[in-house]
Amino acid sequence: MRHRVPVSMAFAAALLAACATPPGTGPMSFFVTSTGSGKGGDLGGLAGADAHCQSLAAAAGAGGSTWRAYLSVPGSFPSGSTPGAASIHARDRNGNGPWYNARGVLIAADLAQLHNGNAIDKASALDEKGNPVKGRGDTPNEHDILTGSRTDGTAFAPGADTTCKAWTSSSDGSAIVGHHDRMAPMPDNWGKSWNFAHPSAGCSQEALVRTGGAGRFYCFASSR
Repeated sequence: MRHRVPVSMAFAAALLAACATPPGTGPMSFFVTSTGSGKGGDLGGLAGADAHCQSLAAAAGAGGSTWRAYLSVPGSFPSGSTPGAASIHARDRNGNGPWYNARGVLIAADLAQLHNGNAIDKASALDEKGNPVKGRGDTPNEHDILTGSRTDGTAFAPGADTTCKAWTSSSDGSAIVGHHDRMAPMPDNWGKSWNFAHPSAGCSQEALVRTGGAGRFYCFASSR
């Protein structure tokens, strides 16, 4: 005997499926900064980086959202009478998605997809003006994007500098970068990571340029 699903039930199921799937296009909620701070890894701390994201987004007509930089900062261990500090994780700073680039292309539906299966590559990782960012094979190569993060979007353990001294140094230290174009001189997986490829040669603007960067970073709309 054939059983028929009532039309109302089928419609409800279709409606739920549609609600669970983000639209294929939407307003800009992700971009790579068109410029860095100009001071290498010194972004003015997380607050300065967030303000840079907000300013660039506003100039592009998207200032109505709250923008934050995709950057992590390791915590610190307690020492004597000085209490420890909790880590700040990039993945906790950028809302829950979905996120779209300046041309309305879906980058990731949620945090899980952002860190496993996102659409970030050279074609989609655009700046706030909708322009592509130079990568490997271009002159100059600017595919190193500051993140200070591990693959899952969390901060590193306290110890070696991975964030140019919490994004305040333009001289000593180093920062973890990702490759927005997913390319490297070697075929290993590290070179294909958008957020955890390798450490920079230093924190000065010259050091970032020397390893294939320009001091750019990712910005996400954390609320809309």
